Amino acid sequence: MASLPFELVSPERLLVSEQVESVTAPGLEGDFTVLAGHAPLIALLRPGFVIVTPASGAVRRLYIRGGFAEVNPAGLTILADMAIPAEELDSARVNAEIQIAQNAVSHTHDADARLRAEERLAWIKDLAGSTEPATATSH
Repeated sequence: MASLPFELVSPERLLVSEQVESVTAPGLEGDFTVLAGHAPLIALLRPGFVIVTPASGAVRRLYIRGGFAEVNPAGLTILADMAIPAEELDSARVNAEIQIAQNAVSHTHDADARLRAEERLAWIKDLAGSTEPATATSH
């Protein structure tokens, strides 16, 4: 299978920079998968798991809080608000993510921003309630 360059970057660090066969990301409008030759795309991302299938090696999952994805002829880049490998996502971290989202809802007074904050909180709670964090998958 053909591969494409992929980078996942958070404000703290570069988490992934490698050739991959595919990447599935949690888009705001639904999950999507990028393969080599994908049409150019810019997408908003919601909280969820990015699933990386490398050209060689094991499939990896990383939790992101949200961000942007850009597909262009040079490959796929995800700029995440926050990202950590799924195996580092324990119950304390999930609870912290829920608390951050709840605080955003509580401190937002603009109606549109509050709606977005409530959606983000619902997504995170859904992720936390549907599966164990280290074994969660995107749907």
